[in-house]
This record gives sequence, structure tokens and C-alpha cells, in this order.
Amino acid sequence: MTTSHDSHADLRFDTHAVHAGRADIAATAHVPPIDLSTTYPVTDLEAGGAAYEALATGGRPPEGASLVYQRLWNPNVARFEDALAELEGCDEAVAFASGMAGLSAVLLAAVHAGTPHIVAVRPLYGGSDHILASGLLGTRVTWARPDAIAEAIEADTGLIIVETPANPTLELVDIADVVKQAGQVPVLVDNTFATPVLQNPSAQGATLVMHSATKYLGGHGDVIAGVIAATSEWAVRMRAVRAVTGALLHPLAAYQLHRGLQTLPIRVRAQQAGAQAVAEALAEHPAVARVHYPGLPGNDSRGLIGTQMSGPGAMMAIEMAGGFEAAARAVQRTKLVVHAVSLGGVDTLIQHPASLTHRPVAAEAKPGANVLRLSVGLEDPADLIADLTQAFKD
Repeated sequence: MTTSHDSHADLRFDTHAVHAGRADIAATAHVPPIDLSTTYPVTDLEAGGAAYEALATGGRPPEGASLVYQRLWNPNVARFEDALAELEGCDEAVAFASGMAGLSAVLLAAVHAGTPHIVAVRPLYGGSDHILASGLLGTRVTWARPDAIAEAIEADTGLIIVETPANPTLELVDIADVVKQAGQVPVLVDNTFATPVLQNPSAQGATLVMHSATKYLGGHGDVIAGVIAATSEWAVRMRAVRAVTGALLHPLAAYQLHRGLQTLPIRVRAQQAGAQAVAEALAEHPAVARVHYPGLPGNDSRGLIGTQMSGPGAMMAIEMAGGFEAAARAVQRTKLVVHAVSLGGVDTLIQHPASLTHRPVAAEAKPGANVLRLSVGLEDPADLIADLTQAFKD
């Protein structure tokens, strides 16, 4: 399939977001058609067999060949992948049925290559932390501080994994410094919170850029997916795992995600503006001990906003002065803000990470019992502030 990287080389980001991944239909359709076919006619046995082998081993479909079977390839998924790769500035991208399926494919590829040792920086999303700590897929992990990654690398280290801004407490990690410490070891950056609108880890030297596409890329809370942008070498390795594990993204979900990219810049910037207002208001609230938000003074000690990131984003963590009881009471009292896991949608969500998304995390790395995570949506910030203010009252 022809990608749109070259044809859009001189365009600005917002234009890329609207048009990326549509090169193959530009002359025939205004909106990408949804291809739900599970299987495709094989008109020539030899060519069909060659196509099957290419796809099952992680390759792309030969020009004009049958796509054979949806588990191996789907046009909607490929268009979304091409678009996301373009936005992230990577060679290719590989989409999965969930973010955890994508991370699992990367870990399995590392194990298969004989490099099962992973160096990871906490905090991470609770699911990512759990799969690494459990060793379920044959990996073993060394947890390291951002400034001590080089010392943690061993002969069989296959990946360095960081998340920045980190889930749930918004710590920022200097990606370029991590890459420097990593040397020849590939670096994977979870870019879910920032999105390519605010941060491009590949420009800092990262090899793989991961997204829970369920979040900002989809943006409306109605699709579960994952996607990893990477080098072509890693794309082949991930597709090979995806083919045999059956973790391909459903074409309808791919269509929704591809559509979501068109409004991603507008949504992220508007959510960020709202989050800044909410963070500033909550930082002055007597029930709040601290707001962790990169856009507030003292929350960006490395000066990464404006350099690595173009803005602070729309996520924040709130430490309640009254401890767990105050945090638990607050999430039950909101009326406009929805008490639910997930993030990045058009509506504002609040949750208690230690009880939910980070419940499986080891005690020494679990978020504080007084910490709430807030994902700011597209509502008027004044309404959000009013709702949170009444919910935080004693």
C-alpha cells in the first residue's frame, strides 16, 4: 500500500492530521470506505501463497496481491497506521486490538530475539507496570530512575521503557537523555498523555512510540485500540507477532480512529487550555495539598515544556489534603465530572488510581492513597471548577 509520507512532506501538522493515510483513496473517495471483509478472493494460487507468507511473517502485501485474510491485513487498519506514522514522524506504525496487545507484541518480539531484559522507569500505566512486574511474557525487568538507566543495562537488555508525562502523576522524563544513556538499546516511549500534537519522541531519538489509542487518538470513549509507531524493522517484528496472536485491530475501530485524528489537534489544544484553568483554580483550593500539572510553576524542573513538549497537556493528578477519605468522598460527589477510568475523551473523567488502574502495582510504586487523576475534556472550565469545588468540600 502506498503511504502518504512523501506527498505531505511540506505540510503543517494540522493539515497532516486531516489528510494523512488517505493517499490510496484520494482520487476515488472523500471518506475512507469501511472494509469489513474477513477474507479476500485468491485469483492465483502461487501469488496468493506468496502474499500469505509475506503477511504472516510481518511484511506488507505485495503490489496487486490478494490480502488473503483480515487477521493478516485490513485496508482501514493500514490507513490509520500510515496516518499515525506520519504524525509521529516514524517509518511505520502497527495497530492492535488494545494498547496492552501492542505492548505485549513488543515484549514478545524482544523475548524472541533473545533480549528479554527490560529496563523501565516508574511510574507507568498500571497495566504496563503489571505485565512487566509479573514476567508473564518471559521478560524480566529492572526498575531504574531516569538518571540511572545506563547502569541498569545488561547484555541481554532488549528495551528501555518510559512514559512521559507519566501515568498518573505527570512526572516528565527527558527522552533525549534516556536515548543517550540507552546507547544501542531501543527506547520505547508511551506517548498516550502527550499525543503527537504535543510531543514527538522519535525526534528525540526514541525507536518506538506507543499509544493507548483508546484515549486521545479516538477521543470519544467509544473505541479500544493500541498503536505503536516505529522503525520499519520493528514494524515487521510487531506485525509478525500480531499475525500469529490474532491481535489485529477491527476495521470499524480503525475507521473511527482515522477519523479521530482529523480533530486531534483541535481537541488536544482546547483540552489543554481548559486543564490549565482548572489546575490553577484547584491549586488554590484549601482541600487540595498539591496539583501535579506540568503547566504549573515548579512542575517542570527540567524545562521540558517548550522544548521536548510544546505544551503541558490536559491531564493532572490531585493530592487531597484530607487523605484517602477525602479522595474517596470527592469522586463520589462529582455531578458533571464522570467517575470512571480511561482518559483523553471529550468529557472530563476523574478516578482514584491506587484503587483502580494502578491497583496491581507493587506497594512501593503505587500512587498515594490521597491522589486523584483528572482528565480534562471539552466542557467550559468554569463549570468543571464549580463541580470539583463542591465535590471537594468537607
